[in-house]
Amino acid sequence: MSWTNERIELLQKLRLEGWSASRIAGELAHGITRNAVIGKVYRLGLSGGAKALPGNVPASPPHKAPRRPPHRHANSPQVAGNTALALHPFVIEAAAPQTVRDVVVPISEPVTIVELREPMCHWPIGDPVQSEFRFCGAKKLPGQGPYCACHAGIAYQTQHDRRRERRSQSRPSA
Repeated sequence: MSWTNERIELLQKLRLEGWSASRIAGELAHGITRNAVIGKVYRLGLSGGAKALPGNVPASPPHKAPRRPPHRHANSPQVAGNTALALHPFVIEAAAPQTVRDVVVPISEPVTIVELREPMCHWPIGDPVQSEFRFCGAKKLPGQGPYCACHAGIAYQTQHDRRRERRSQSRPSA
């Protein structure tokens, strides 16, 4: 597909006559798509210059039937006007109480980055921009990640725990 001078002239003529991009693409054919026509019309600055012809005018929107009011029960509260503050009772399930884990961090001498070795816990302690910044330094299990057992319990959650937490956060609070 290429835009030759003849195709561009035909595009301009048809666009000024009020043809739609789909009809122009059908007339030009040979790999010219509706989107290609729209893009070329935009690049040529013809986007606002189309005149609507009687044959090209879209049909008027279909007439919508008036809405029927919903069926009201005799016992339901009647609300008129703004319904933003209307009474919509619903039941909120209380979140299951989460078990509290006691995290016992082993007492160890925190180490600096220079003193930190592979078998030591890499849990950061403090603010990295301060001179007092250290790492936990407790012994970790080989092949079990960068943290000791206690810090791994803080850092990692099972997928089930994350889903439960996400569900409880998305529920509206009463």
